[in-house]
Amino acid sequence: MNDDFTLPEAIDGFRYHAADLLNIPDQYGILVEAEAAAQIVQAAGLPVGPIFGPTIAQGLARIETLPIEDQQTLIRTAARRYATTAPSRRPAQTRQVPAAPAVQPPRRTR
Repeated sequence: MNDDFTLPEAIDGFRYHAADLLNIPDQYGILVEAEAAAQIVQAAGLPVGPIFGPTIAQGLARIETLPIEDQQTLIRTAARRYATTAPSRRPAQTRQVPAAPAVQPPRRTR
């Protein structure tokens, strides 16, 4: 985001770039766009509501009235918060299975 774009303008259309940037199917780009908007609105301390509800659009409209520097700060704040609270995207760690015990020689019976 730079001085030429407001926050809603920068978010709008991100869905088209998400597939390449995140290596996901094209149809999931809208979810990435919606989640980004929700995170930024939440960082502004505004109500979020349902991810595809009108509350996020209202929050973005309020944020759009802020100076560009404040909008950029909200983006950085949302990104930091998301990076620390989002579920890990790393592959699951495999648990080490203990080695089988050594085979004991059969006991002699009387």
